Amino acid sequence: MTARILVVDDIPANVKLLEARLLAEYFDVLTADNGYDALAMCERTQVDLILLDIMMPGIDGFQVCERLKANPRTAHIPVVMVTALDQPSDRVRGLKAGADDFLTKPVNDLQLMSRVKSLVRLKTLTDELRMRAATARAISMEEGLDDSLGDEPGDVLLVDGRASSQERIARALKPIADVTSISDPQAALFQAAESNFELVIVNANFDSYDPLRLCSQLRSLERTRFLPILLVAEQGDDELVVRALDLGVTDYLMRPIDPNELIARSLTQIRRKRCNDRLRASVRQTIELAVTDGLTGLHNRRYLDTHMKLLIDRATARGRPLSVCITDIDRFKLVNDTYGHDAGDAVLREFANRVRSAVRGADLACRYGGEEFVLVMPDTSAEMAAGVAERLRTIVEREPFRIPGTDVFLPVTASLGLASALPAGDTPEALLKRADAAMYEAKRSGRNRVVAAAA
Repeated sequence: MTARILVVDDIPANVKLLEARLLAEYFDVLTADNGYDALAMCERTQVDLILLDIMMPGIDGFQVCERLKANPRTAHIPVVMVTALDQPSDRVRGLKAGADDFLTKPVNDLQLMSRVKSLVRLKTLTDELRMRAATARAISMEEGLDDSLGDEPGDVLLVDGRASSQERIARALKPIADVTSISDPQAALFQAAESNFELVIVNANFDSYDPLRLCSQLRSLERTRFLPILLVAEQGDDELVVRALDLGVTDYLMRPIDPNELIARSLTQIRRKRCNDRLRASVRQTIELAVTDGLTGLHNRRYLDTHMKLLIDRATARGRPLSVCITDIDRFKLVNDTYGHDAGDAVLREFANRVRSAVRGADLACRYGGEEFVLVMPDTSAEMAAGVAERLRTIVEREPFRIPGTDVFLPVTASLGLASALPAGDTPEALLKRADAAMYEAKRSGRNRVVAAAA
């Protein structure tokens, strides 16, 4: 696994020890002996994870972490505090400062490397989402993301085999979360897949069930693949924790549970889930915008160009018919010239609505450009396509188009040209050219009609 790790400690021996362990796992290692140098390094170079000591001269690890998380350029870098401090209050303070984990010296090698690899994987995923969202903003396809993640309670699923610990954990989380408690792991799996939880807490206290099986199943399902998992393990059960992190468990907590640490770790995971969900929504919106016509909501020409060949090739391979219809709004320029472009836009939107009402579920409807629209009709012979086109022509002509905000009703008609794919195979360009020629023949012969290209 390739990643750049920054080790921050004012004791050279500690730095050398961590550096040797990380180099043995083929990580790229940077070092700093004070907090100010660490902050400067993070500003000027890419860092994938920080192993941060707390007790340092000048500025301590808590302050370094707070400054990192307050800076938008470095807030996404995972921070693991590695320190001799071992009090629960120290862990909670570190987690509240924004640290992702808190490891006590001397550090267990297996636990350290598993935690590092787990956090690097998480950062790689988050970086990809952030990059795509930033690209969308850069090309003005969407507004910048709001930094507010909301303060409403999180939705937490607690999977715990004992009623007494269920009650204690749910009570501790009450200030920050609505908790659903389940004792049966398989029922919990179904509940997680069918609901919108922001965190799953798995307490490894089952008498005859391996809790890692549930964690693995949660990671394998599409609906729960990115759902944070917090494992509660017995003190000293390092092997379970290492295996859990390798499986993709997001965080862990050792018993006996400190309520403040439970709250701090849960809040971190809930906020990260909300942030990543928003980034994924941004990416989905970007994809939709890239293939959707902004005015009409139909697919655009870019989508048609990439999708039509696939449909034609599929029809040819299966020996099935495929037809294309190009439709053009008659005398559309007159609408713009007489009533303005706002009225023209209103006509295009309403025309697109009528196209949707005429086409079937399997058909592909696109705005080709200007006032031209294209329908691609899989499994549709020339005769069937003529029926679809005639239905669309009638729907367009039947009722005038109202201009919003006025009492103006415009009679609108359309000319439609049809072409069917050749049985031996066809190209999108050739098929569209034949349909386009048929559409112009419809215009030349009087408009408001359907013309099919010669076979």
